[in-house]
Amino acid sequence: MKKVILKGLIGLSLSEFAYAAENATLDEVVITATRTPQHQESVIADVSVINSEEIKRGGQSTLFELLQRQPGIEITNTGGAGKDSGIFVRGTNPGHTLILIDGVRVQSATAGKTTIENIPIQQIDRIEIVRGPASSLYGADAIGGVIQIFTKKGVEGFKPYANFGYGTYDTTLAEAGLRGKQGATAYALNVSGNKTNGFSALDTHNPNLSDKDGYRNLALSGNLSHQIVEGHEVGLNLLHSKGSTRFDNSSNLTLAFDPAFSDHANLTQQTVGLFSKNQILDHWHSTLRISQGVDEVVNYAALGPFTSQSRSLFRTKQDQFNWQNDITLPVGMLTLMYDRLVDRVHSTTDFEKNKRTNEGYVASYLANIDSHSLQLSVRDNHNSSFGHNVTGGLGYGYTLNNQWRITGSYGSAFKAPTFNDLYFPGFANPNLKPEKSDNVEASLRYNDESSNASITVYENKVRDLIIFSNISNVAANINKADIRGVTLAVSKRWESLDLSGSIDIQSPRDDETDKLLRRRANRHSQMQLGYSVQDWRFGTEMVMSSARYEDDANTLRMGGYTLFNMTAQYKVHRDWTLQARANNIFDKNYHLALDGNPATNGFAYNTPGANLFVNLRYEPQ
Repeated sequence: MKKVILKGLIGLSLSEFAYAAENATLDEVVITATRTPQHQESVIADVSVINSEEIKRGGQSTLFELLQRQPGIEITNTGGAGKDSGIFVRGTNPGHTLILIDGVRVQSATAGKTTIENIPIQQIDRIEIVRGPASSLYGADAIGGVIQIFTKKGVEGFKPYANFGYGTYDTTLAEAGLRGKQGATAYALNVSGNKTNGFSALDTHNPNLSDKDGYRNLALSGNLSHQIVEGHEVGLNLLHSKGSTRFDNSSNLTLAFDPAFSDHANLTQQTVGLFSKNQILDHWHSTLRISQGVDEVVNYAALGPFTSQSRSLFRTKQDQFNWQNDITLPVGMLTLMYDRLVDRVHSTTDFEKNKRTNEGYVASYLANIDSHSLQLSVRDNHNSSFGHNVTGGLGYGYTLNNQWRITGSYGSAFKAPTFNDLYFPGFANPNLKPEKSDNVEASLRYNDESSNASITVYENKVRDLIIFSNISNVAANINKADIRGVTLAVSKRWESLDLSGSIDIQSPRDDETDKLLRRRANRHSQMQLGYSVQDWRFGTEMVMSSARYEDDANTLRMGGYTLFNMTAQYKVHRDWTLQARANNIFDKNYHLALDGNPATNGFAYNTPGANLFVNLRYEPQ
């Protein structure tokens, strides 16, 4: 039965993937782990799926709040909504996680990571998280993993929706959209706007320098697909997110404790993609995709008027071409793929180079034979600045019985230095080498109709890890980082009660100094408990982390913390739902980042105190 379903899924569009996954009767269908659809229970990689119902039920305001609840993930944030944020997957750097939106890369070639703080959660329908290296499938940057975000797509019928909310820090939200399908054409259009006055991003210990660093965002996403004839489909997807945020610049503070230390920035993230899916022969399916990702940050200094002298621009355009061919063999499936990525940088900073090209040739084999699963992949990557990099992956899974399964895998990955690392005046190092990694892992998994449990152990050795030293103010390759860890995850569903949680015990360290890597903990965990009764649903969440350090020498310490959150949801009417979310209900004072400036002795970036958000959702059933 599963083989029949999978054969039908191979030719689906991304919109249909999302719909099929949400309504799968066997288990979730994922595509990111292998670039082809698989049922989650057959995937060898360590994978999590966040579906649309979980996103709506959680009621989070930001993407990084949602991701913080997932196994293997830590977050960093510099002062609230819209402020610089990062994701640590299994202790690797924020730039070591490749983030895709509907299959399109969108990241800064200068900063080397995705501006996740400006991706509105209201535009997201589904998220797939792959922990562990995936460069053999996706190329550069996937040392720690891949997070793929799917925006809302067309579904059967005609389904409008709207959502309105208000909360602490004068936070407001409005979103609306419609999804539908008419004959062979599926469509979706979604718009959202949110605003918060926020709080002072930086804790200066001086009440006279306490301000409100707010954030606002307006975003639009759309999807359109049309099946020309059976087996042949074309489509378009796009996302445009425009944000504006205020943030505190501690370097201005240290000049003369000048109160004019609050800068502001305009943030823009955009993806657009065209695809054509074609069943050329019974055993040969082709997907052609042309896309572009744009990441733009424009900073305006607070000192003096907002003139061209106070403005700094960093814009990255990523032109992408991908041709994937899935060939069904008598045993298993062979995938052959070519992709091309062109990074173009436009900036007010004078970079020595502003363009580079990356080409990749991929061969991947996937087979499920009785109780055995096998995945092989190899990629020859050619970078115009760093030449050839060959990465590979090997995975094996064995099903012991109907509930128990063991898996093991090896993967290599790499990341090229960013334009900032190589060319930014003042701290660049043109002699930097690409970061490379080798990862091995093994897992034991249990799955039945109401329970899931897993234990995964891994070791990721990253060579030539690039760090920015707060002492020398220069980017450098350190000898090696050795990241070892174990993740325990469990979920259980009863008739009215559901429980899930995870514990991560890890050692993300500089192999030479044996110091913890910046902003990463030895232990972090999370737990969620939900209870449903008639038209009500109640939930509690707990997020915990041990101590972390801001600097490489482990002298600027951030203490551990435990946060408690609560949610409540009431079905007012068949089509109306009232929801409330209370975060940090015990008003814990904790920090996710310090400014790292020795002159200020490490001022801390503030985090939200106890806060409440209430929203009303209209969604016809």
